Amino acid sequence: MKKSELARRILDLVGGESNVQSLVHCMTRLRFNLRDEELAKEQELKKLTGVMGVAKKGGQFQVIIGDDVSDMYKEIMKIANINKNGNDSIGIKKEKQNIISSVFDFIAGSFTPLIPVIAGAGMLKAFVALFVSLNWMSTDSETYQVLNIVGDAAFYFLPILLAFSAAKKFKTNEYIAGALAASLVFPSFVEMAAKNIETIHFIGLPIKVVGYSYSVIPILLAVWFLSYVDRFSNRIVPNAVRTIFAPMITLLIVVPVTLIVIGPLGSYIGNGLSGLMSILHGKTGLVTGIILGGTFSLIIMTGMHYAFVPIMIQNISKLGGDFVLPIMGMANLGQAGAAFGVYLKAKNKNLKSLAASTSFTALMGITEPAMYGVNMKLKRPFIGAAVGGAVGGAIVGAVGATASSVVTPALASIPIFIGGTFIYVMVGFAVSFIVAAAITYILGFEEAEIGEQDSTFTNEEAAAAKSEMMVAAEELYSPLKGELKALSEVNDPTFSTGIMGKGVALQPQEGKVVSPVSGKVTTVFKTKHAIGITSNNGAEILIHIGIDTVKLDGKHFTAHVNDGDIVNVGDALVTFDMEAIEAEGFDLTTPVIITNSQSYQSVSPVNEGLVNTNEKLLALGV
Repeated sequence: MKKSELARRILDLVGGESNVQSLVHCMTRLRFNLRDEELAKEQELKKLTGVMGVAKKGGQFQVIIGDDVSDMYKEIMKIANINKNGNDSIGIKKEKQNIISSVFDFIAGSFTPLIPVIAGAGMLKAFVALFVSLNWMSTDSETYQVLNIVGDAAFYFLPILLAFSAAKKFKTNEYIAGALAASLVFPSFVEMAAKNIETIHFIGLPIKVVGYSYSVIPILLAVWFLSYVDRFSNRIVPNAVRTIFAPMITLLIVVPVTLIVIGPLGSYIGNGLSGLMSILHGKTGLVTGIILGGTFSLIIMTGMHYAFVPIMIQNISKLGGDFVLPIMGMANLGQAGAAFGVYLKAKNKNLKSLAASTSFTALMGITEPAMYGVNMKLKRPFIGAAVGGAVGGAIVGAVGATASSVVTPALASIPIFIGGTFIYVMVGFAVSFIVAAAITYILGFEEAEIGEQDSTFTNEEAAAAKSEMMVAAEELYSPLKGELKALSEVNDPTFSTGIMGKGVALQPQEGKVVSPVSGKVTTVFKTKHAIGITSNNGAEILIHIGIDTVKLDGKHFTAHVNDGDIVNVGDALVTFDMEAIEAEGFDLTTPVIITNSQSYQSVSPVNEGLVNTNEKLLALGV
């Protein structure tokens, strides 16, 4: 299914645009805050090809997509007016949350928008540290100074970034929250802390001088307090002067109270948490590694792994490194190893392909495709992943391994582990992967538990399109007259990256599409912009006329066949008005995809340049 179509289906199945209060995304899942969760059709969402699962945690309705989540978020935002309404609380039917769920929801909602900048800056800091350790860069060089500023700025001014996202979560003024945070890291206040000045006074009240740079908890508490004061100020100030005096009153109350009470309290809480975690880890590192390593994937399933982010940042800020990240890395490598074990054991080609690709993405730190798409569905591989994570966690926990930056721990982020325990992390990674793969292979699984999926259609359409016949080598003829292009040239990653399958693209020179094979029409899309055909020899072909032309909703297209029709090479399938479609700004590049490419040894073009209809286009080898 095309990304734009999947986005529309997801939006419809969560209750429509009117049911969405807000939407953010993390690295693998769309996180909806819905006005009424009862309107969401959870089971139907799970059946969509492209959706790996659904979770309801911390007040969020989470749709798990995998590593395409950013593109899916953009597609939804194109078609929906979400996150733009001033008063999002109107008409919301909320499930009553306990205090723990509310806190987790707040933490996850505040940190999720910041993950890209935290991860990006963290990786940059890790690479700079690696270059210094290898003597490729001197700490005295100007290049180092610039890179250090770029990498450190997001963490130094983290209170300001957090203030904006926390204010959005509390539905209070984001810019007043930003000003509040800026007061905590104002240069003169930072200089006082650097000079070891312990206390200053405001109208006779003592203000403890604390360094708030890199801190997390003080600003979260302060924005929570701000949300109440801001509402109070806006309620008591007349409309005529509210724009000027309400913010002034808010700042006059919130900033001093934060500096006098909330900030130092938050600092004590943060330092206390880091100290407690350090003591616990120092005395029970082995046990902590086993427990967290074996269960962190379950924590990720709930979406509450973001609750660890404040602790990780606090640990790095106060202790110089975090021990949770290496253990989390072992759980990630366990998922990768389990998926690889499935690849080694499976006989079904589709399952082997899925397991191999998801194992690789898990090695890079994106575990949910492997977790939901393979290991959870097959059940026993998830046991292998948990055991592998626990064994690796025991290794890094026992030696007190740490990470220097908050980045998803995996092979792609190895530089964050540079230090005295680096070799133990690498050994832990290898052990977690191997143990998980071995246990998965030994335990085995029922391959029938994962059916074949066709990424072109919905599950219902895919079921209708599948044929029981064996594929055979064959040649396809060109479905239209046009200039032949490589699939990689198509301006849509769904096609250019080969996700849908192998094939070619054509730049049409006339608005007529004919059948490239003799076979059966399996699907004519309602919008008539795409058609699926299964040849008599078993090739499954998708002809997709133009890029994003689904948005035309069938306008300018005329279908000449229906689902189930039998066609021969050269029979008319669809005609379309090229000039009208291009006049509306659409690219008419037409991918011709073999959606069951995995069934063939080769899918190769047999022509070049200008191709006419009924001329040979592709050769499929078995």
